[in-house]
Amino acid sequence: MAESETEARPGHHAAGGRFRNPWPDIPPEPAPGDLLKWSWQRLRADLPPDPAPGALPRGEPALIRPRLEAGAQGCRLTWAGHATFLIQLPGLNVLTDPVLGDRASPLTWAGPRRFTPPGLRVEDLPPIDAVLLSHDHYDHLDRPTVRRLAERFPDACWFTPLGYRPWLEKRGATRVVELDWWQEAIHEAESGAIAGVRALPARHWTKRGLLDARKRLWCAWRVEAAGRRVYFGGDSGYCPAFTETAEAEPPFDVLLLPIGAYEPRWFMAAAHMTPEEAAQAYVDLGGRGACIGMHWGTFRLTDEDPLEPPSRMRRAWSGLGLDPSDLYIPRHGETVSL
Repeated sequence: MAESETEARPGHHAAGGRFRNPWPDIPPEPAPGDLLKWSWQRLRADLPPDPAPGALPRGEPALIRPRLEAGAQGCRLTWAGHATFLIQLPGLNVLTDPVLGDRASPLTWAGPRRFTPPGLRVEDLPPIDAVLLSHDHYDHLDRPTVRRLAERFPDACWFTPLGYRPWLEKRGATRVVELDWWQEAIHEAESGAIAGVRALPARHWTKRGLLDARKRLWCAWRVEAAGRRVYFGGDSGYCPAFTETAEAEPPFDVLLLPIGAYEPRWFMAAAHMTPEEAAQAYVDLGGRGACIGMHWGTFRLTDEDPLEPPSRMRRAWSGLGLDPSDLYIPRHGETVSL
């Protein structure tokens, strides 16, 4: 590649059409063979048990159908589990990282299985105007869920990082908008509501097959409608992306941040935050608005106690002197009204 082309390439674009994290590798990203090392360690480790029946009490969804009225105040966010939320802004229904199946896996008979059924089913959903996809891992993008959503909501617009259009169109999605970091698109919902959607940086990676590592981009999202601004963090390790976002974006009203899937640190630190890091990320992002913890208590993905993240997040929140009324840890299916 010519020198001028190299200089013009954004820092998160790597050679060969792949992507990378542009910040210094502190902590370092996993090396080849580290996955096998971790798998071997897990076979010999005494991991905390899965949650007992009833350990994850469920909430009751309080959805507005078909949408919040255009002039309504506030917003509603219903947690289906993991990173899947129904976000209801005035005149606009948005779904994030759609995984409403039984497993976070390419297989129906093996792989991480839900501790409790999803808090929402596809048939429970009101009309979906937009879907935000952060990346392609199986706990954030589920093929059967995508097919069912595309069939039921053919006019929904799917907002993705770079590289997802062919995959989604093959599964029935007809309206796909791919964005690079910092790019923005304007979306008009069926109700006439206007939303601004912007892809924001995150520290993570992508891979679904043996040969497609980092061929698709990953991101966080900002969606703004009717004067309400929501940050959806997707999945990220702690990094300068949060302060960079705060420098480029006005403060958010609601921030959805991942608080689970962080042990062992030697392997997970580059891609997943601890609750303490998530609380600091909230501060980095402006330190105001409602913070909603996600990405915990749904699948066994890593080695920490699946029930540990909320208590650690509350302690970290208090330790930073943040207002406890701004922190929400919803139950599966629970609606947070703001």
